[in-house]
Amino acid sequence: MEISNLFENINSQLAVFFTAMTPIGELRAAIPLGLGVLKLNLYSVFIIAVIGNIIPAVIIIYILEPLSKFLMRKFRPANRFFNWLFNRTRRKYSKKFEKYSGFALTVFVGIPLPITGAWTGALIAFVFGIPPKRAILDIFLGIIMAGIIVTIIFKTIGYVSFIAVS
Repeated sequence: MEISNLFENINSQLAVFFTAMTPIGELRAAIPLGLGVLKLNLYSVFIIAVIGNIIPAVIIIYILEPLSKFLMRKFRPANRFFNWLFNRTRRKYSKKFEKYSGFALTVFVGIPLPITGAWTGALIAFVFGIPPKRAILDIFLGIIMAGIIVTIIFKTIGYVSFIAVS
């Protein structure tokens, strides 16, 4: 293998990785990019996209709680906002969420539609106070599910049709 081909392949893999990290694109953009545009191997695209997609979720899960506590201590409007958000959301949805908690989060992340995905799943986990390890597992399972769905749809209808549907 030539050095230039090696670097081209690494750059292509990095493009898939960083696309999977974006809040809007996630796997819905990374997998078609890797398979359709860059013509990479299905398995490497899937693995790279999943890893790229889980990283922001883990960061969000571990950063939001200390950040919100800091803001609540330092700024009265932030304290009011977070108290309102937590109380309202938990009061309104806690019964349903307790019943389906892990399954609901996994399915929410796993259905590849706009505003669903790992980023939003991490925010939901934070708002509902799901313990980080549990949230990461549920989000990871959802990412795997979304990756499989996106890959199957992409391989079935092709790149041009996939972009038109998205």
